[in-house]
Amino acid sequence: MFGEERTRTLLGPADPARHSTVAPPRLSAHDLIVRAEAVAEPAAHHRRARPTRRLVLTAGALTAAVGVAAIVQTSSPGTSGTADPPGADPGVVLVPVAYGSVTGDARSELRALASRLVDAEYDNRTGRYMYHHTKTWDPVMTSADGRHHVAFADETKVWQAADGTGKQVRTQLEPQYPDQESREYWQRNLKPRASASGTPAPDDMPLPPEDLAPLPSGRAQVNDLLKVRYGAGAVSKEISTVYGRYVVPRQTRAEILRVLADVPGFLWRGQVTDRAGRKGVAITFDDREHNQQSLLIFHPNTGELLAHEMLTLSPVRISSYQVILDTAWADQPN
Repeated sequence: MFGEERTRTLLGPADPARHSTVAPPRLSAHDLIVRAEAVAEPAAHHRRARPTRRLVLTAGALTAAVGVAAIVQTSSPGTSGTADPPGADPGVVLVPVAYGSVTGDARSELRALASRLVDAEYDNRTGRYMYHHTKTWDPVMTSADGRHHVAFADETKVWQAADGTGKQVRTQLEPQYPDQESREYWQRNLKPRASASGTPAPDDMPLPPEDLAPLPSGRAQVNDLLKVRYGAGAVSKEISTVYGRYVVPRQTRAEILRVLADVPGFLWRGQVTDRAGRKGVAITFDDREHNQQSLLIFHPNTGELLAHEMLTLSPVRISSYQVILDTAWADQPN
């Protein structure tokens, strides 16, 4: 099977990702195939799987992933209040983050946020490694009859140096169910490895050397980094990638917000609560062409990205959800 470098060499100038930095895989090809094979019956609403932030798929693994990447129907966004607040049933499968009615174009609010940013905890600190602690729900699946739901979740800690080396520790968490009927259904229809109780041991893997490009700070370079030329949908995904990989300094955080303000299509959604129970401010972009909505939640003071949610628009279903629980500089991997 072709490796990444050989594939890039063969593609040459035709490689659409030749200027992109590929993050280390969140799941290995083997783990992804195991997860795909755990489903004993075809899941409903098959869709083509998209690579997640730390997921680099081989062709075989991608084929296996298509069979499990169905998504669960939930309530529509646009209602008041917050979804899944602290203290809610931890077994409930993801519901979209609730937000108030549309308050208009996000441009002025984003520029105002950029102008008043304060330091994050990691600002003015240094370290050899960029550290990130994330939790991801992906995929969220529904049964063929549309009645039984399950969400797969994992937690990842990554320490990565400027030369790409470091360590990644991933823990696969127990599947989540919205009700006892769904739990019983999926425990009957998942193979024992996927439905076994308890949390598996963390998967500890070293990160190989790679050319990790430095994070730019100028407007033109940030525009290129966020792929502004491809529109708001691409920008949303790139922002999630950037914040999930780099320790983004205050100046660059402000520039990212200003870039967002210049990208047409983002709507200001006001105050929300993310799935970790943190208060933030949110913007959304509805990609009608691809029937998809992106929701980004930022810290209301530092401008850090807290969470990124992907949904289909009609009917409203969670596709994936990621929270960035911690970002810091570290001298050594723990």
